[in-house]
Amino acid sequence: MGVAVTGWWPRRLPPRRDVGSAAVCATIGAVLFAVGLYQPNARLVLLLVPFAVIIAADLFRGTAPLLALAVGVAAVTADLLLGGSVSTWQVFFDLVYAACVYGPRGADRWLVAGSAVVSVAALVVLLLVLRADGQSWRLAVQAGVAVGMTVTLVTVLPATTGSVVRLHRDRLVEHREHARQLARLTELDHRAAVAAERAAMARELHDVIAGHLTAIAVGSAAALRTAGDSAPALREAVQLARDNSVQGLTEMRAMIGLLREPGTDDDPAATHPGLAGVGQLVDAAGLAVTLHDDLTDADRAALPTAVDLAGYRIVQEALTNALKHAGPGPVEVRLARAAGAVTVQVDSPLPGTDRDPAVPGTGAGLIGMRERATLLGGTLTAGPDGTRWAVRASLPLRAPEVTS
Repeated sequence: MGVAVTGWWPRRLPPRRDVGSAAVCATIGAVLFAVGLYQPNARLVLLLVPFAVIIAADLFRGTAPLLALAVGVAAVTADLLLGGSVSTWQVFFDLVYAACVYGPRGADRWLVAGSAVVSVAALVVLLLVLRADGQSWRLAVQAGVAVGMTVTLVTVLPATTGSVVRLHRDRLVEHREHARQLARLTELDHRAAVAAERAAMARELHDVIAGHLTAIAVGSAAALRTAGDSAPALREAVQLARDNSVQGLTEMRAMIGLLREPGTDDDPAATHPGLAGVGQLVDAAGLAVTLHDDLTDADRAALPTAVDLAGYRIVQEALTNALKHAGPGPVEVRLARAAGAVTVQVDSPLPGTDRDPAVPGTGAGLIGMRERATLLGGTLTAGPDGTRWAVRASLPLRAPEVTS
């Protein structure tokens, strides 16, 4: 990410910032004209034409910086042919700076290099022209250096300054984005820890209590069968014990279900997760994600619950991995139905070689995704595909047959 707004053509009206900048440049130019800082032999009325053109171009310094700079080059060329004025060149200084700060990525480096070449070329050309005109080497060098330094002042200096400002702004934006992603990862890790703790509690509860309650229920049922009609009071007590043990098992299973459910009030899709909630998942991913959902309402309604849940969890885990490890660029998610199966595809940019390995991977996420697909009789592949990391899952709509 960076601070570039656009390149050649404006897509909106000039903001107040650019209007203010043009107004300041126009005021300074008027003062410079008033004090006579232009070629004495030039006609002021003619010099005002390129000045007005470059002021109009300065209105688009932020919304179309390259177009504004191109118009500025034409304006200063006309200004030189008409005699030259400081007023027009001080606006050109601002246009070079703005093109480096607001132009497309990489434009600042080209402008700095181009400005340096123009400065050297101006010095050499003037030197050769003066020598060809019979001037001495000393005079030619003095004039060439003076012109070269002037061109450097109005081209190389603003280009270099703009490039430095652009670099610092880009880094600031990257740091902010990195901080936002870390905050999102912290939230995801917290939710995963809560879900893991709940699952552990559920397993412990089941292991400790379910066996005892089941033994009571089975034992009391056997006692009822053997007791017959004798001892009504004892039979009633045994029946009460059995009923309470069965009820306890039912309530315990409901409690285990609640403990295993990771959903919270601020995550409505997690209560009953399914492919219908992938849109919300994408919005909350903390990434630039494009969703291509080719499933119809009828397709989603016909999905088995297990397939619906597995597809959702695969997308969720793939987006989490992209947030941790992907390089810069958009992530694409595609949902479709083909040949009796639901296909889930998640593509993300491969990380660059200079990416900070601050978020290590354990591989558990990929293992979990493969296990979900395999349990349903489906397949899942994950690996590099050109410049992208591709996750492909195929989940059959019919459960695999179980053979003994």
